[in-house]
Amino acid sequence: MKKKSLLVFMLAMFVSIILAACGGSDDKSSGDNKDNNSSGDGGGTLIFGRGGDSVSLDPITVTDGESFAVTQNIFETLIRFGEQDTTLQPGLAKEWKVSDDGLTYTFTLQEGVKFHDGTDFNADAVVKNFERWMNGNAEKFPYYQSMFGGFKGEKSAVIKDVKADGASTVIITLNDPQAPFLKNLAMSPFGIASPTAFEKEGDKFGDNPVGTGPFKFVSWKRNDSVTVEKNADYWKEGLPKMDQVVFKSIPDNSARLNALKTGEIDLATGISPSDSASIEADKNLQLIERPSLNVGYLGMTVTRKPFDDKRVRQAVNYAIDKEALVNAFYEGKADIASNPMPPAVSGFNEEISAYPYDPEKAKKLLKEAGYDGKEIELWAMPVPRPYMPDGQKIAEAIQKNLEDVGMKSKIVTYEWATYLEKAAKGEADAFLLGWTGDNGDADNFLYTLLDESNIGSNNYTYFKNSETHKLLLEAQKETDEEKRNELYKKAQEIFHDEAPWVPLAYSTPLLAGKSTIKNFHPHPTGSDIFDTIEVN
Repeated sequence: MKKKSLLVFMLAMFVSIILAACGGSDDKSSGDNKDNNSSGDGGGTLIFGRGGDSVSLDPITVTDGESFAVTQNIFETLIRFGEQDTTLQPGLAKEWKVSDDGLTYTFTLQEGVKFHDGTDFNADAVVKNFERWMNGNAEKFPYYQSMFGGFKGEKSAVIKDVKADGASTVIITLNDPQAPFLKNLAMSPFGIASPTAFEKEGDKFGDNPVGTGPFKFVSWKRNDSVTVEKNADYWKEGLPKMDQVVFKSIPDNSARLNALKTGEIDLATGISPSDSASIEADKNLQLIERPSLNVGYLGMTVTRKPFDDKRVRQAVNYAIDKEALVNAFYEGKADIASNPMPPAVSGFNEEISAYPYDPEKAKKLLKEAGYDGKEIELWAMPVPRPYMPDGQKIAEAIQKNLEDVGMKSKIVTYEWATYLEKAAKGEADAFLLGWTGDNGDADNFLYTLLDESNIGSNNYTYFKNSETHKLLLEAQKETDEEKRNELYKKAQEIFHDEAPWVPLAYSTPLLAGKSTIKNFHPHPTGSDIFDTIEVN
């Protein structure tokens, strides 16, 4: 009787092993084992197709959206934005108070939160993050420079000091009031990291990120995929829904869409507007629109000839047929841009019109400037971005426009991280780029992208102007919204005349996903949190 029972038991074990092996055969995680997930909720794997790889997974060191797409799910900020807007909501800080003079901010922190490595999240951890940032430099932490004026000890620094008052209270003191201070803190670069991890890893922390967010870092296969898994100890009950998310890099738009149609991926960004009709006609897919908060542009490096002459820059503005570009490459999902920030942002100057398409005016200005006809390099973006669905094709159209007015150009491109690095060093003649707003504030467009303080980081044109510099610094300190908007409107008039950019388009970015995807809320900043998403 015992032998028979043993035989039955062994047979049952054999069958269960075979079934278990078969059950893992449809794993779509690009080689990463879903069984490593500590959750037993069975939420499955979401594979997110995107146009390019991340530059780093240490959010304070980068400025690109492909990096933030991942870090937004690993790290959390003291304050977070609303689900699909830039209203301020509690994050790792459950509440905050501001002194009457606008110089002291007191944050009360969430309690019982831990970093992915088990380190306690508390006031000391927050202080160590700020000390890390404040003691850096513009090359290492470009966004800190952009948002907070300078580093510890510099006259331009916005933040004076950051102190802990007990385990759950942080007090931040400013040197001068800064109107967008709270919105800046809610931005992706200022995700709070584990001090244990960044002190241990040093400059390699971007390869092994540790935050408090809904997902924990698993692996990074360069130029292929980043895998994160569910944080089973996440402090928000019932989240995240998915067991695992894989960020899959597929540079070609058509290949990415095909991967969605064949089921290789579940969700795709960088959808070409020309593909929207076919997606909407497919019952297995859904077209998703991201709320618009961006601008795509052609930048001209003003320290390089021939773009050191304002007349040449104005000529390029007249030479480009922006309406034709928008019609051809955005197919009704964009408006012609007139300013370096979109109309949704408070302070937008509606009195300014885009330069009209006028090739004869362009030729006249080039002649006045003494342009010698020397060929320029025209840089085409290697990845699709929300503000520019196909950089190569747009570059080709611009190349033809420039040729029509006597300016020859050679189209060049580089891998995404290299493209940004070389452009930041001022090595481009003219380059395609764009910006998705981080916080919905005018400062995040005008000061971040075109002020002299950000040359070498986000100001790729190397544009300097003493009047706009004064206006933008004054606007940062002005708390009266009406007065602040007037300062921004004046700055936009100068940018329009000086023309370091050709503003091209304000787009409505498109994504597409399987029809079974639920509760996905694309954010206007382009940094999506996948904590609520489900695939049924």
